[in-house]
Amino acid sequence: MTSTINETASNPDEASPGPHEKVPGWRKLLSALGNRKTAYMLLFGFASGLPYTLLLSTLYAWMSDAKVDLETMGVFSLIGLAFAFKFLWSPLLDRIDLPVIKKLGHRKQWIVTAQFSLAVILMIVSRLDPGGAIGVLSLLAGIGAFASATQDVVMDAWRVDVADEVATIDMLSTVYQLGWRTAVLVGGALALFLAERTSWPTVYALLGVLMGVIAFAAIFAPEPARTSASLTADDDALRELRHPGQLEPKVRGIALAIVGVLWAWALVTVGVFMVQSLSSDPDARPDSVQFIQNMGPIIVIATVVVPVFIAAVLENWRRKGRHVLTVAAEKKGALDGFVDQGYRALILPLAEFVGRLGWAVIIVLTLVLSYRFTDTVWGSFAYPFYLGELQYTKDEVAIASKFFGVGALMAGIALGGALFSFIGRMAVLFLGALTAALSNLLYADLALGGHTMEVVSNFTGFTTLVEWMGGDGRLAKLMVAIAGENLAGGLAGAALVAYLSSITAKGYSAVQYALLSSLTFLVGTLGRGALGQMIDEQGYYPVFILTTLLGFIAVVACIVEWVRQARLGRKAGVVAVEA
Repeated sequence: MTSTINETASNPDEASPGPHEKVPGWRKLLSALGNRKTAYMLLFGFASGLPYTLLLSTLYAWMSDAKVDLETMGVFSLIGLAFAFKFLWSPLLDRIDLPVIKKLGHRKQWIVTAQFSLAVILMIVSRLDPGGAIGVLSLLAGIGAFASATQDVVMDAWRVDVADEVATIDMLSTVYQLGWRTAVLVGGALALFLAERTSWPTVYALLGVLMGVIAFAAIFAPEPARTSASLTADDDALRELRHPGQLEPKVRGIALAIVGVLWAWALVTVGVFMVQSLSSDPDARPDSVQFIQNMGPIIVIATVVVPVFIAAVLENWRRKGRHVLTVAAEKKGALDGFVDQGYRALILPLAEFVGRLGWAVIIVLTLVLSYRFTDTVWGSFAYPFYLGELQYTKDEVAIASKFFGVGALMAGIALGGALFSFIGRMAVLFLGALTAALSNLLYADLALGGHTMEVVSNFTGFTTLVEWMGGDGRLAKLMVAIAGENLAGGLAGAALVAYLSSITAKGYSAVQYALLSSLTFLVGTLGRGALGQMIDEQGYYPVFILTTLLGFIAVVACIVEWVRQARLGRKAGVVAVEA
C-alpha cells in the first residue's frame, strides 16, 4: 500500500513557476534539502544504520576484547538472519495496528516502537559482559536484530509514501543512504575511538541514549495518510485473487501453509542450534561444521528450492486452468483475508518470477545465493582478525577500516556505475564476482605477515604517505588490503543491485527485489558458525584460501547467466546485446 502526501506551502499566494516554466536544478536541490521529510529521511537512515553496525559489526570488536572464541562469534552472528527473512513479516506490518500507540499513525507506530526497543536493548547490552553472559547477549541482540529489520521494512514504505514533487523518491533514497553511511562511521569508527579511551559499556550506553533521542524525535515525523484510494487499490488487488481463472483459495492456502511451515522450521532449527551452542561449554557444544554440512543444504532447500518449486507448480496449474475458480469466490472471514494477503505478498511474486524465467531460475538463484558469499561469511570476523590476530589498535582499525575503507567502498560503487556504460551490466557483474573472490587473497597475505601488501604499499609510495600522516608501514599494508577488498566489494555491490533490478518484473519489483536481496545473505550467514570453528582449529590463512575458492561458484554462475542472456538477445533479434 502506498500513498502520496503533498505538503502545501506556508503561503499559498507565494509566486510559483507556471506549469511550463522549468525550475532550475539547484533550486530543486535546495528545496528538497530544506524539506522536513528529507530531514527525517536522513535521521531514519541514521537510525537504520546505527543498530545494524552496533549489533552485527562493532559488537565483535567488544567480543574480541572479551576473549570470546571465534566459533561462538560465528554462531552469534546468525542473528543476522533476521535481515535475510524480514520479508516474511513485512505483509503484517502493512495491516496490523498496535494498541494505544496506533494514534501516532500507521507507519510511525512501528518506527517509534522499534527505535525505543533498540534504545532499551543497547542500554541493557552496555551492562553485560560478552565473555560471561553470551546467552543473554545473544537473546537481546536477536530481538534487536528483529526490531532493526522491522524498522527498515517500515521506513522503506514510509519513504515511498511521503515522496512528492519536492522531496522526490530519488532524493529521499539518497539522503537515506547518506544517513546510513554516517551511522556506520559513528557506530564503527567513533565507537572504536571512544572504546580506546573509555570502555565498551560506556560506548553502548551513550549510543543507546542517542537511539532513544532519535525515537523521541520520530514521534514528530510526518505521517503519510492512508488514503481511501490507496486502501481501495490494495483491496482490489486482493479481490482479484478470487476472480474466475485464479487458483482456488483452498489450493493457495495449502501452498502458503507449506511454505510458511518450512520457513518457520528453518528459523526454529537455527534458533535451537544457537541456544544449544551458546548455552553449552565449548567442549560440549554442537559441532558447527557438522551442522552446516548436514543441515545447511536442507535449510536452503526448505527456504528456497521447495518454495520456488511450489510457485512453479501453481503457475503451471493456473496457466493450464487446473484448480482454478470458475465463478468468483467470496471472502468468508479473517482467515481468508490473511491467506490472500500472504499469498499475494510471498507466493505470487515467486510464481511470476518462476513462470517468466522457467528453468533459467536455477541459474539465477545459484548466482544470487553465491554472489555475496565471500564477504557476508567473513564480515563477522574482521574485527577479531584485525584486533586479535594482527594486534592492531582500535584507533588504527578505525582509520583503516571505517574512514579509509569506506572511501574505497564508495570508489568501488562509483567504478561499477561508470563501467556499466563501457562494458555492460553482465561484464561488470562477472568482474565484481571475480574481484570479490580474489580479494580474500589479500587477507590471506596479511595472515602470513603481509609481505605482498608491504611490497605494494612501498612500491606505490603509499607507505611514505601514511608515514607522513603519522602512521607507519604496518598500518599502510593493512590499509592497502582493506582498500582492495572494499573496492572489490563496492564494485560487486553496485553490479548486484543493477542485476537484481533488471530481473524483477515491473508489477512485483519491490517484493521480488526484497526477496532476492534477502537471499544474497542466506548462505554466507549460515556459514559463519562453521567458519569460526575452522578459524579456531586451523587459523585464518586456510580459511581465506577456502573462501577464495568458494567465491568462484559465483564467477561460474555469472558466466553461465551471461551466456544465457546473450542467447536470449540473439533469439530476440538484438544485434548488440546489453549484457
